[in-house]
This record gives sequence, structure tokens and C-alpha cells, in this order.
Amino acid sequence: MSATTVDTTTIRHAPPGPKGLPLLGITTQVRKDPLGYFARAAAEYEGLSMLPVGLDKVYLLNSPATLKHVLVTNWRNYRKSDFYNKLRPLFGEGIVTNDGDLWRRQRQLMNPAFHGDSLQRIGQVMRTATDEKISTWRNRPAGQAFNMSTEITELSLAIVMESLFASDAKGRSDAIAHAVDTMIEVCERRVWAVPDLHNLPVSPLYWRHRRARAALDEIVFDIIERRLHSGNAGNDLLGMLLSARDPETGEGMTLTQLRDETTTLLVTGHESTANAAVWVFYTLAQHPDIEAKVRDEIDRVCGNATPTDEDLRKLTYQRMVIEEVMRLYPPAWTVSRTAIEDDVIDGYAVPAGTNMMVSPFVIHRNPRYWPDPERLDPMRFAPEQRENRPKFAYIPFAGGPRNCIGMNFAMMELQIVVTMMTQAFHTKMVPQPPIEREAILSIRPKNGIQFVADAVVPIDSQIFTSAAA
Repeated sequence: MSATTVDTTTIRHAPPGPKGLPLLGITTQVRKDPLGYFARAAAEYEGLSMLPVGLDKVYLLNSPATLKHVLVTNWRNYRKSDFYNKLRPLFGEGIVTNDGDLWRRQRQLMNPAFHGDSLQRIGQVMRTATDEKISTWRNRPAGQAFNMSTEITELSLAIVMESLFASDAKGRSDAIAHAVDTMIEVCERRVWAVPDLHNLPVSPLYWRHRRARAALDEIVFDIIERRLHSGNAGNDLLGMLLSARDPETGEGMTLTQLRDETTTLLVTGHESTANAAVWVFYTLAQHPDIEAKVRDEIDRVCGNATPTDEDLRKLTYQRMVIEEVMRLYPPAWTVSRTAIEDDVIDGYAVPAGTNMMVSPFVIHRNPRYWPDPERLDPMRFAPEQRENRPKFAYIPFAGGPRNCIGMNFAMMELQIVVTMMTQAFHTKMVPQPPIEREAILSIRPKNGIQFVADAVVPIDSQIFTSAAA
């Protein structure tokens, strides 16, 4: 709804919000505890509030109606904000950062890679990679603690690299992982930097990023060019990107576009999903009653067999647990948009150029839609409760035309990994300091979480074919 379609005498000019500090606004408070700060905002402000971020005024959306307006009803009036410029050193002109006609073209070209037969093939990659990780865990000395965050990140990265590059990345995994981790760190530091000098040669992080970018480019371009020269695009994600053609022009992606999209898939395909999986294992360890229900359902549906796609659809309680965990720890905790033309939201004027903050973390903790929001309760996602809740009160993968292209990929990976690991092991946390949340591109446990894993499937089982005694 635009400002020209309403009674302008009823329009209010500025929504309420915190005052912040001169010049800095709320940035100092956000840097100290971004998740805590925005959770408090969820309880204090309803609908629309204004946050001073440096010299800018950012509107925070905090109701299903306002979210639906920006993400769906009037989505064409909201481009990706300039915040995404800080991510361009990592993603280039990939689907995360681009917008307009380029975004629509790339989205259309990439959609088939995450549906139908392609997703089924990727599911087999996920099962094989999880099986291999189970084998390494079986070889670990009994009672030896390990960092679950490190282990699951390695697994998730192996899945996305095999899905994307097939065997082309063999022997290059460590180099790719190191480059990607470095580039993510630089982006993380830039997000709330006021002023942001890390994109200039005066910053050591600028040079760290340059070295990591060059190392990753050398590998990715080599893989792409070798594949092109082979004459066989392949049936992995890279092959689908190489074969994709614009239905109107018949053109494919340029080498730079291929580089940007493969880098985007490398980062987004493992970082957020891995953190979500770690939070699931953390949740099960903290709630043995819920863990027992998840295990019972897996035993009933799958037994000791590797879960099929049909099995995953039958694991309804497990999926409810995963959805509740993603309510508390959404894969992407915030996204942002900028108004292209003047608009009106929730009775407030939204001038062109206004930055809008859309935060799954915030709406997922709004007590108006989630009673006792900090409490873990998978039954929130039982059908009857789901039906009685506004749709846009839950947006773990954002929503509307720009929703996460990989959400089916992520949900399949989470279910497969949780199911197979639960079949093979009892995982439990070891004594350690309280786990702290850290908000970067996604929400992750600061310093990881230490676990031990006790095997519950006989070593000579026929299920996990690569498991070693």
C-alpha cells in the first residue's frame, strides 16, 4: 500500500524507538549484545519502531502484518539495502547481494538446482557424507570430547562441496574452507563497524580478505574452466549452473557470475545449516525428554535403516523440534531492505530511501505471538497451533519472492544429519562454561560446544556401510 492510497491526515511521521547516543546511535549497544538488544525490542515495540544506527534511521519491523507488507504485498518497492554492500567482497554479485533484473534472472536460472530430481541426488550426497562422518566418530577413543561446531561445519562443508563440485574439489577442501572462513570473518567485522574502514587498504582485514579471495578464486576458476574444457557439464550444482540458460535470451552465466554464485552457495550452503544442526544437538542434550521422543520416532519410522525421503516426511515430531530450534536460532537472524518510493506501513510514513530491518530473531521472540518465547516447546508447531498463528510470525528463511532459495536443501540436510547421527550415537555435552550465542551471518555458539558420542549401533551393522571398527 502506498502513501497515495490512504488518508494522509491519519499518517504519523515517525514511529517510536530508542534515542541512542549522538552520532553512534544504538551501534555501541548492539555490538555488545545484538541478540539481547533486539530481543528486548521485540517485547517493547510492536509493529514498527525506529532505530538510530549511526547517522541513519532504520525501521524495525515487528509484526506479521508489517513483515508481509515489505516481503510480499509491496515487495517490489523494497530493494536490498546498502548493508549488502558490506557482503559484496564475499558474495560478489551472487544471489544474496544482487537485486532487480539480475537477481530475477539468476534466481530463475538457479531454481531447478534445488527442486525435484536434483534435490534427490543431493540427498544421496548428504547421506554418504554423514555416513563418512559417522565412521570417523566411531574411530574416536571412547569418551573423547570434541567440538560439535567444528565437526558439523566440516560435514556441512563436505556436503555442499560434493553437491556443488562433485569430486573436483578433492584435495582442496582445507584450502577452500580456510579461504571461506577468512572472508566470513572480514564480513562479520564490517557489519557493525562505524565507520567501516575495512574496505580500504589502511585496514589489515582488507589485505586478509584480498589474499583469501585470490586463493578461493584460483581454485574455483580452475574447477570451472576444467569442467568447461571437459565438454561434460556434469549433474552436480555446478553442472546445472553451467547448463542453465535464460529462457528469453538463451544466454548462460559468465565466468564471473559462476564464480559469485558458487562462492555464495559454498558459504550459505554450509554456514547457516551447520549452526542450525549444532543448535539441534545442543537442544536434545539439554532436554532428554524431547531427545527420547525424537529417538523413539526414528526407531519407529526408520529402525536402523538409512532414512529415505519418505521416512523424512514421516518424522513429524523431529521436524517440529527442528522448526522450534530454528525459531530460537534462525539461520539468518536479520535481513534488510530499502524503500524505493514513499510508502505507508502501520500508519507511519516511510520515505523513499528508508532502511527497513527484517529480523526473524525479533519476530520469533515477540511475546504477542509466542507465549513465553524463550521456552523451548516443539508443540508450537503442531498443526492446530500452526493454523492459529499468523503466517509471518515465523520466517526462518525470510518470505515472499526473495525467500531463501536453499530452504529445502537446508531442511533435508538437517533431517538426514540428525536422523543418522541419532541412529548411530547418544551425544551428550561435557561440563563446560555456559554456552554463549554469537550473532554473525547466522547465530552460532561462541567457541563451539563440547560433546562426547557413545555408539548405540553395533559396529558390524550393515546400515552404515563405511563405518569402521
